[in-house]
Amino acid sequence: MKKIIFLLTILTFSLKATSQEIKWLSLNKALELQKENPKKIMMDVYTNWCGPCKLLDKETFQKQDVAAYVNEHYYAVKFNGEGNETVNYKEDSYGNPNYDEMKANKRNSSHEFANFMGINAYPTIVFLDEKGDFIIPLKGFYKPQQLEFYLKMLVDDKHVQFTTQEKFNEYKKAFIPKFKS
Repeated sequence: MKKIIFLLTILTFSLKATSQEIKWLSLNKALELQKENPKKIMMDVYTNWCGPCKLLDKETFQKQDVAAYVNEHYYAVKFNGEGNETVNYKEDSYGNPNYDEMKANKRNSSHEFANFMGINAYPTIVFLDEKGDFIIPLKGFYKPQQLEFYLKMLVDDKHVQFTTQEKFNEYKKAFIPKFKS
């Protein structure tokens, strides 16, 4: 019995050692880092009460393939669309003046920056370019291979080549995902 417990303990530690987590930042920190080392930003806009947001964290963002790719190619931002963080973006400051601390884990008022970006559903994954300019929002839950498509397309700026829906469809059809499900 002691040998089984010992082996399970070793297995648990080895699994933790090989797992990788996304290095989440605030938007303010990511925008600051962009000045020294330009990278695109992948921003997870979530709320504390959102079930699909929690599923996205568990089923997609905690996968090793996703975490490794995001950490290498993007600044990853967690942003509570109903939180009270102050965001400094493009010479403007955004907050949540109607934030209610008593509703921290319930529906709360929308953050001004979420409104500025036009976020009206959670989760939404927002991509910003190396200058912090808005590229695209992805509303809803995405599995690892679904997110992989956008992560790889956007990091290489392939999206600027899609002047028609047909070109996008051709690219999507030819895309072969490599992330594990």
